[in-house]
Amino acid sequence: MPLRFGDNVSTAETDYGTVLLDEHAGEYWELNPTATLVVRTLLAGGEESEAAAALVREFDIDQDQALQDVETLVRQLRGSGLAS
Repeated sequence: MPLRFGDNVSTAETDYGTVLLDEHAGEYWELNPTATLVVRTLLAGGEESEAAAALVREFDIDQDQALQDVETLVRQLRGSGLAS
């Protein structure tokens, strides 16, 4: 399922990934380059399997591990209330 950040979340890309600001809680989250690639793919309307395939292409990791990493990240973003 594509990802969508809440209206209370601001994003800024840096040289080291992406920073998320939860404006309601006043908390920052830092995403590394792999998480940034996943988030970009999902925000563009891609599915989790497409985000995992992007990780495999970019970072030469195992497909099963990539999918597990994507699912974990999405679960954490949704569980924190940053994304739906």
